[in-house]
Amino acid sequence: MPVSPQLSAHDVIDLLGMQPHPEGGYFVETFRDTLTDADGRAASTQIYFLLPEGITSRWHKVDAVETWHWYAGSPLELSISSDGKGRLSLTLGNDLAAGERPQGIVPRNGWQQARSLGAWTLVGCTVAPGFMFEGFELAPEDWEPGA
Repeated sequence: MPVSPQLSAHDVIDLLGMQPHPEGGYFVETFRDTLTDADGRAASTQIYFLLPEGITSRWHKVDAVETWHWYAGSPLELSISSDGKGRLSLTLGNDLAAGERPQGIVPRNGWQQARSLGAWTLVGCTVAPGFMFEGFELAPEDWEPGA
């Protein structure tokens, strides 16, 4: 996705109407499915999520499957820990020959952390069933898998 190279992280945040996210970075919800379960939870949700250089998405987990989609900017390192002990790191981006991939999937209740590998990264996150802050758990600031 071509993005004007002169855009800064703050330009993208302003253009997309993003706000700070508790885990770090900035987000805006772009879709909440009108199809719901018996408890009123949306079948799926989507957000734009931006990480500027130097800001890490802290370790956290959600009670649903989350798919990260890389859109623009620098590659993103996505770290996943399914069991809170080991860790798998993926690089999301558009350089397929270098091993980057345009999406990464975090299993339900899997711990996750992300950081931009450059000035800023714009991704999308799709959560199914839909994201609810009640199903979001932020790890303590110094927590690391296996520690």
